[in-house]
Amino acid sequence: MNGRLRVRALLVGLVFGLGLCVFTPYNSTILHNTHLGGGHFPLAPFFIVTWMFVLDALASRLIGRPPVFSGVELLVIWLMMVLFSAIGYTGLTETFFVNITAPERFARDAYRWTEVLGPLLPQAWFPHSPDAVNTFYDGIKGGRDMGMPAVLAAIPWDVWLPVLAVWSFFILGAFFVMLCLMALFGRQWVVNERVLFPLVQVPVLMGEALDQKQFLSWWSNSYLLIGLTFAGALHLLNGLHFYYPSVPEMPTLILAGTYFPKFGLFSGFHKLKLYIVPAFVGFAFLTTRQISFSMWAFYILSGFFFGLLYVLGWQLPEAALGTTLGPDLSRPEGAQIIGSYLVFFVFLFWLARHHLRETLFRIIRPGRHRTDAPGHGRFDTVPGQWEPPVWPLWGLVIGMVGLSGWCWMFGLPFAAAVLLPVMFMVVMLVTSRIVCQGGLPYFTLTAAPSDTLMGVFGTGFFGAAGMAATAVMQKVLFLDVREAVAPTMFHGAKISQEARNRKLVLAAIGGSLVLALAAAFVTMLYLGYKYGLRELGLDWATQTVLANYENAQRLVDQPVGPNPWTMGYAGFGALVMGLLIFCYYRFPWWPLHPLGYLVAYSAGMKILWFPFFIGWLANHLVLHYGGTRLFNRVRFLFVGLILGDFLMGGVYAVLGMLTGQSYAVFPL
Repeated sequence: MNGRLRVRALLVGLVFGLGLCVFTPYNSTILHNTHLGGGHFPLAPFFIVTWMFVLDALASRLIGRPPVFSGVELLVIWLMMVLFSAIGYTGLTETFFVNITAPERFARDAYRWTEVLGPLLPQAWFPHSPDAVNTFYDGIKGGRDMGMPAVLAAIPWDVWLPVLAVWSFFILGAFFVMLCLMALFGRQWVVNERVLFPLVQVPVLMGEALDQKQFLSWWSNSYLLIGLTFAGALHLLNGLHFYYPSVPEMPTLILAGTYFPKFGLFSGFHKLKLYIVPAFVGFAFLTTRQISFSMWAFYILSGFFFGLLYVLGWQLPEAALGTTLGPDLSRPEGAQIIGSYLVFFVFLFWLARHHLRETLFRIIRPGRHRTDAPGHGRFDTVPGQWEPPVWPLWGLVIGMVGLSGWCWMFGLPFAAAVLLPVMFMVVMLVTSRIVCQGGLPYFTLTAAPSDTLMGVFGTGFFGAAGMAATAVMQKVLFLDVREAVAPTMFHGAKISQEARNRKLVLAAIGGSLVLALAAAFVTMLYLGYKYGLRELGLDWATQTVLANYENAQRLVDQPVGPNPWTMGYAGFGALVMGLLIFCYYRFPWWPLHPLGYLVAYSAGMKILWFPFFIGWLANHLVLHYGGTRLFNRVRFLFVGLILGDFLMGGVYAVLGMLTGQSYAVFPL
């Protein structure tokens, strides 16, 4: 790529991003159409940027001038759209307003948790106007017939602005810390470790083809056309079946669990499902064989582990785990993930030890270059080299102090106020590595960050008020990571590698985060007061928020000490992860990657395991029988599968806007 990045590209990304930030929640809640966001490779941003690539190349060919946007510029536009679409709905506001209005809205329903938690929760976190909240849920009388200016004028901003200002400090502070982590570890992952970033591979390939003036010929690649045709034909047939049931369909979901017993060695597979998603197969093919193999292999091994515990009589009841705040942590053996996350986090720091030492040296002795111990490499400045900036380390310290102070001010004991934000960032960094290196377009947590501290110290570590506050603030950003912004920021580190002015990429990310937050708040308030929040189809968000409050109430009512089963399985997970890391690092022939163990109990793997199996098998056969030469040719078939899925998904999304019914390409 030529690396050209101009301010006008950022302005275009801002316009498209704001449009998606506003339209994405409207599309999901009012039109009930195919989700334009969702996952770590959302539909709408890629669909839009693909057409921008095509139109840019066509215009360049027709007028005989360079493309309007360079490849890097279109990648940055795509990155900005992903951030805006994430914050606009599933990455934040889908649950945020339900979360902060639930104590007032459901107080009259006599829920036990409203009585217990109400006096404990910080008053500044919630709107305390029954009229404002009830109108938000029911909608303004006649609001559907009112214009936008009238609805915005009718919103009681004096009630909402103080609450949103308090939460904005926490959210933007968390975003700033994530940005510092990206800036601190980005060079390490991209340059030193050469992480592959499978989710970015297709946009990068399109950018390279555009800059090399080969984009139109790139689309004529025979392997790409085969993959594109297969995915297009699959969804054309199934889409026609959706609209006209008499047309036969090709199943993309096989319920394999019926072939396994509910009891015995294979009992862990009695709910097994085989999803056939061409795009996910493509992502699996584009990652390394070791990782794609580990993704599905550890998922299968986790099923056998469940059955083995049953056969040996070591299977513990769910009650042994106690009450947790984790979204998927329901069985004691799932607590392995707690220990494995902590050990893998330490491993990431160990891998970056030279890079972090270099950064620290530049802080201690600015203006000097380090050339010390053999094997540590020279840190002399080289023209054009990606040098480690020192501001992320200072920013990380300041940001963490700010988050800890915020937690302490609103009721957490000092130790909990310090350690809880640390756990938040541990989870975000590890999640980013899982998504960016593993190529997972969809990922969910098993255990919540607070589950680690509760399992080790008990609920007394938080105190009653701190336990209630933790449940609420954790739900805002650090529990539902289906479209977390941290992995997208690290994708930005990969994109900035190709840019001449990396500071503009950071500016694009930072500006997108701030503007997206403001636009998302206004949009969701507008939709609530115009249509009524209870009419927006937020059943999932409401159920998860209520469950979160109920779990917090149980922990306040019945405080518990350290959980020996949680610590036992977490210790086992830490031991296994340590062994995996040792073998992975010391033995080149070792087939298992630690990332597979981290995601084994994630609900996302119920969808992804079979596509990863197919992608791994294809990758293995191609490299085994044809080597890298055949791989470089055949990979375009899988690029075509990704393009076909997302282009057809975009077409059906547009069709759904027009007809009110939409065929869903992706099972998300």
